[in-house]
Amino acid sequence: MSYDAITIGELSARTGVSVRALRHYEQNGLIAAVRTTAGHRRFAPTAVEDVRRIRLFLDAGMPLAVVARVVECFVDDGVHLHACVADALREHLDVVQQRIDDLDDQRRTLNRLQELVAV
Repeated sequence: MSYDAITIGELSARTGVSVRALRHYEQNGLIAAVRTTAGHRRFAPTAVEDVRRIRLFLDAGMPLAVVARVVECFVDDGVHLHACVADALREHLDVVQQRIDDLDDQRRTLNRLQELVAV
């Protein structure tokens, strides 16, 4: 184990992601940890950037299963995304747009119903 390995608490503090979420990411193969002889998790310092990249996709509302497939698409030291992610992004954007359209319809219906309220 490298001397610069970090604990799950340190990873949480550096990324703002809860320890529970980090364990979930590890269980789903998004980040990797090695275990000390005492069973404590230790992460490579690069895990900080890995978690930040994972959060970008999750913050966009992408499902964890999709994130697991596309998080490796970062290239150029994480500055760009490889084209391998384009289809997943487009598909998710379509889903988000449909939800927005549905919410717009709901808002219009609620506005019509509000107009029917007798005061």
